[in-house]
Amino acid sequence: MTERKSQFPEFERLSEEPAESASENQEVRILNSKDYIKKMREAGYEELAATYEKVVEICEAVKEAGGRALLVGGSVRDMLAGKISKDYDLEVYGVKPEDLESLVGKHGRVSEVGKAFGILKVSAGEGIDIDVSIPRSDSKVAEGHRGFAVKTDPFMSIEDAARRRDFTINSMSADPITCEIFDPFGGVMDLRNRCLRVTDEERFKDDPLRVMRALQFIGRFGLELDEDSARIIREMAPQLKELPKERIGEEWKKLLLKSPKPSLGLAAGMGLGVFHELHVELPPLVETKQDPEWHPEGDAWVHTMMAVDYAAKIARREKLGDDQAWILMLATLAHDIGKPKVTEFVDGKWRSLGHEEAGTEPTKKFLAKLGVEGEVRDKVVKLVVEHLAPVFLYAEEKVRGHQVSDGSIRRLANRLFPATISELVMVSEADIMGRGPFADPEIPEQLLLPEGFPAGPWLLERARKVNVDKSKPARLISGKDLVVFGFKENPKMGVLIKLADQLRDEKNYTAPMVFAAIDGIKDYDAAIEKLRELLK
Repeated sequence: MTERKSQFPEFERLSEEPAESASENQEVRILNSKDYIKKMREAGYEELAATYEKVVEICEAVKEAGGRALLVGGSVRDMLAGKISKDYDLEVYGVKPEDLESLVGKHGRVSEVGKAFGILKVSAGEGIDIDVSIPRSDSKVAEGHRGFAVKTDPFMSIEDAARRRDFTINSMSADPITCEIFDPFGGVMDLRNRCLRVTDEERFKDDPLRVMRALQFIGRFGLELDEDSARIIREMAPQLKELPKERIGEEWKKLLLKSPKPSLGLAAGMGLGVFHELHVELPPLVETKQDPEWHPEGDAWVHTMMAVDYAAKIARREKLGDDQAWILMLATLAHDIGKPKVTEFVDGKWRSLGHEEAGTEPTKKFLAKLGVEGEVRDKVVKLVVEHLAPVFLYAEEKVRGHQVSDGSIRRLANRLFPATISELVMVSEADIMGRGPFADPEIPEQLLLPEGFPAGPWLLERARKVNVDKSKPARLISGKDLVVFGFKENPKMGVLIKLADQLRDEKNYTAPMVFAAIDGIKDYDAAIEKLRELLK
């Protein structure tokens, strides 16, 4: 579903095969276990190969016990799409629950987590975790995401067991031993045609989280909803408000971190009315016009989607971990969220003066609905507020010819904390690159993009020279230094320490300060004199 070539050409041919020439779904088969494991090891996925070996081992044990174990859900979808699956879920038919627990217990440690839903979590070594379950049906009996009654039935038909799954591409199952695929709802054809289709409308509507799952599947696999599925999701959008913020946040993570082009999921969320119900901070971006000289791509929402797609490229290029990528993607998504509040048509042009600071509150509100708190929230907000700083500083020195001092770089690092200049440069790059070509006659073409983003490397080099690329500036003096110089310990030492930093970093510093009861220092001049004496 992505442009990346598969590790498994056999599967890749399936996705490239024209739908009209495809054979019946039942004739499609997964790769046999030995070849699949061999290919994983050749690709360097030793841990996943060991996990799949354990999957086959459990399947064979179930077969010996008179039952049948099938791979279900995302692992089958991923294998047919030519991707290496990281999670393997087995659904076991023909074995009673009490017998199944005893059986799988011989192949790994069984956790109590999930047993209420008929799921046995089996751990069989470092990094080897497999979910083994009995076929079940879920019935909505109360409001909320926990309001379900679960009924397991080891003798349920494969079709009935698959009916509870959200989309047809997730309703397929496969036998690792025989390589057969069971596809009662046409998931193979939908995968070929890049169609996202609801498996069963009645069961789908039981869980509004599936609306968010649709967005991340669209972004991750480049799928399109069929008309009926789009209608169902539009009807369900108002129910999203009953979901816990943590569950919403997890689906956002999958959309932003796993999608080659997150914009596909973002466009669907806007077009289906999901954001109008759940994230009211985003729809005003669609109506926010931008000056075509700077933003020929269109409105602020189009620009935001382009920037988010570029941020995803940066995350892959820099090989960012999930925590770092999450901050980059959120900050890029929210970087212009303040524009609707301040955008005006002035002197024949659209201007959004002060949109950086205006983004503070809507960013906080958006993040709260995703359960994003603490340092991650603080970093994202600071990055939103400062996202234009790299370009402004670069233009000040390279366009206007005014030297940017080390103090200016340190002050930026201080304002950003707990975010860093390294993180800021990535957000700013995504902002600048996520737009159409520039056409401003007053700014030299070589300073702008799409030819490149010179402001980023320039700022990083300057920040590294003063050791603030990944941290805030170190204090010039400390309380211990003052004690060594003969000062008595005093809570107001912090004023003097802060003044030392300001004298180092502030240009033409003239702000008044209060120094009462600090060893006789009563005024600004006395404090400067004492600092000069100490710093010699």
